[in-house]
Amino acid sequence: MRIARFIGGLLTGLIALVLAVSLFVYWFAFAADMAAAAGLGAFGYVFLWLAFGANLLLWTAIGLLRLSEDSIRAVVRPRARRRRPVRHASPERVLVGAGAPEAGAVRAGLPGGPTGSVAAPHTAGEAETAPEGADGDPGVSLAVIIPAHNEEPVIHAAIGSALSLFNRWDIYVVSDSSKDSTAEIAARTGVNVLELLTNRGKAGAIEAVIEEFSLTENYGGVLILDADTELDPGYVEGARRQLEDPTVAAVAGFVVSEWKPEERTVVGRTISAYRDRLYFMLQYLMRFGQTWRYTNTAFIVPGFASVYRSEALREIDVNPRGLVIEDFNMTFEVHHKRLGRISMNPDTKAYSQDPFTFADYYKQVSRWTLGFWQTVRRHRFWPSVFWAFLALYIAEVVLVSLVLLLTALLGVFVLVGTLGGAPFATLPFFGGAFTAVSAFLPLLAIAIGLFVPDYMLTCLMAMIRRRPSYLLYGLFFFPIRLVDAYLSLRMISKAWTTDSDGRWSSPDRVSNKG
Repeated sequence: MRIARFIGGLLTGLIALVLAVSLFVYWFAFAADMAAAAGLGAFGYVFLWLAFGANLLLWTAIGLLRLSEDSIRAVVRPRARRRRPVRHASPERVLVGAGAPEAGAVRAGLPGGPTGSVAAPHTAGEAETAPEGADGDPGVSLAVIIPAHNEEPVIHAAIGSALSLFNRWDIYVVSDSSKDSTAEIAARTGVNVLELLTNRGKAGAIEAVIEEFSLTENYGGVLILDADTELDPGYVEGARRQLEDPTVAAVAGFVVSEWKPEERTVVGRTISAYRDRLYFMLQYLMRFGQTWRYTNTAFIVPGFASVYRSEALREIDVNPRGLVIEDFNMTFEVHHKRLGRISMNPDTKAYSQDPFTFADYYKQVSRWTLGFWQTVRRHRFWPSVFWAFLALYIAEVVLVSLVLLLTALLGVFVLVGTLGGAPFATLPFFGGAFTAVSAFLPLLAIAIGLFVPDYMLTCLMAMIRRRPSYLLYGLFFFPIRLVDAYLSLRMISKAWTTDSDGRWSSPDRVSNKG
């Protein structure tokens, strides 16, 4: 069976690679002919390469430089491996709640917590076997925060993932006024639970649990973990390895889309495959270069599974007013206040559950995009290398989104005129406009220029992941890109006219049990 899978994966990779190369050769020859016919000359070839994105090409080149340096460092100064002892519970590390009668108590109306909240810590009174590799680094001690709002289907799996790497008394679940059994499920696992009686949003929940348990005073770092995220077994070791550098203020988690096609509809599988491709490009081809020690210009530490050093976290305004999400703002705070650099390596993988429906996808991307523009509005410009590259990114996002949507509209216009024939050609203004547009941008040129470069990337992902189904789902990626482009532009004006309270509503979830 394994041999059959290996051969199948190999054949998938070869087919996808041949398809990608063939499409590239065809696309480049066709586009070069179009550029020559338009008299663009050498500038036309530059424009062709920009179809893949100036930022993508720039940071890919820088990422290759970083990879070269990392390889040289690994050879010249090999890391001495050491056995990490398991740290057992000690009296000063056992957190006791304000008057908590027993471990795991919840909805008990306990006094002493923040207004409108109930604290329910786990009391490590008896001996407990630490998981393999759990919180045993003699250097940076880590607390795990899991903010959750109505996450009953997935909270158990997230806690279980954390318990496989951490001691239970180092895990803190904050239920943000959940109406389901999120808090009760968390309490039954024996971890610390803080239940907020009023909905404060994710940032408010993070702020509340940090203050309630004085986490930045009791730990060297804090891991923020989404309730729909599961950690890779090597996550903690990778995060601690990066935190050994005292200049690192935050470790960005390396997101991997959870791929469980049997649990999804065709729409859900398409969204998951699209996200897998997007995450791969953003992380390997952009963020890897942005988090090089000589650049340090990453503008997002994803909030799904990332670590902040406590010294830096104490200086960060986690929950300012007017923002819909927290991760962009926390990242900008690190840069703006010069708290240190952001680190990212593929050894801090975590698996995230993508939206199952297009409606939830639309809401999620709307929140993310609005949060980005709101953060730009809040921090505004300050002279820095970070802002120079951020400005380049913003300019490209706006320009590409405009060009993409305009070209798509022109494509629809030419398609309607082509299919409509003579009746449409006789309409006032339509006939002349159709003749002019179709002469400059024929329907075939629009289709090839928009679809082929996008699908080439899908073929490469099918090869890398060895998933032939991506070749099918990739046919529907371009419409999703148009939605992303629309939201990128739509949320600009909204960010300057709307203040958000950060409160959230969870999307449809599927249980991760089993």
